[in-house]
Amino acid sequence: MPPDDQNLQTVHTDLLIIGAGPTGLFSAYYAGFRGMSVAVVDSLPELGGQITAMYPEKAILDVAGFPTVKGRELVAGLVAQADTADPTYLLGRTASHLVEHDDGVTVSLDDGTDVHAKAMLITAGIGKFSPRQLPVGDAWLGRGLEFFVPTFEPYVGKDVVVVGGGDSAFDWAIHLEPVASSVTLVHRRAAFRAHERSVDQVRSSSADIVTEAQVTGMFGDQWLEEVELTIGDDVTRRPAQAVVAALGFIADLGAFKDWGLELEKRHVVVDSSMRTNLPRVFAAGDITEYPGKVRLIAVGFGEAATAVNNAAVAINPDAHVFPGHSSEKS
Repeated sequence: MPPDDQNLQTVHTDLLIIGAGPTGLFSAYYAGFRGMSVAVVDSLPELGGQITAMYPEKAILDVAGFPTVKGRELVAGLVAQADTADPTYLLGRTASHLVEHDDGVTVSLDDGTDVHAKAMLITAGIGKFSPRQLPVGDAWLGRGLEFFVPTFEPYVGKDVVVVGGGDSAFDWAIHLEPVASSVTLVHRRAAFRAHERSVDQVRSSSADIVTEAQVTGMFGDQWLEEVELTIGDDVTRRPAQAVVAALGFIADLGAFKDWGLELEKRHVVVDSSMRTNLPRVFAAGDITEYPGKVRLIAVGFGEAATAVNNAAVAINPDAHVFPGHSSEKS
């Protein structure tokens, strides 16, 4: 992944993109195609948004041209495509304050960086999201407890406990089972939220599923060695050098709620040009709302192109919304 420049305190750019998921990355590429300079902000430390954080190994089936593509492979392709725009990445930072100008916006980040942009595009998905905590895991983060599984290599040969009953928990159990010494999936209820096919796949594997149970203790010296499971009235321990807490995420629109954007529930209202109610501020992807909205990665790509093309005209009124086909410029 491209490094972000921690020394930047003031950034000047044509287009500021908030959100480095698939829609944001494609927006960065398209901004470069339109001749714009571009900066991309994301609260996560890596590119790829929810896909990198939650579904790096999951097969994605609804991206045009790919019968199936793993999440990490899709992100890698989008990053390579975005690199043609030479974007400035400001990762691990959160947008906090917005000041509007006649010729653009200034967005302040939580590390003190100010970004001056001629237009802004919000592609923040569900907003800033943080993992739901495992009550007994506070002291173990980074010492055996993780919320994300960006790569499976650290789990080779380990006893792994996955906590949760949703798609992420089962996806990780499926992919960790071939490399780990053992996989135990622990869920506090007997029913699961995950797709039935995923549940069946874990049941037919060597993974152990323990329901109506909770992880109530974590033990070890410097690194995790055992977990305590409470199953009804029974308390038992089992070896575990790694715990993956897949308990879901808490989404927060954060500062967007204070910027004067028109919101509908948890989404930003846009028109057919992807304009928000604020001048020179556009939005695309899952965060948007309009009649007939469908939240798919494929839809976000189209909205990104629409937003960037209209932002180009907002920045330069002499520009055209339709720039011609990319194949004509190669």
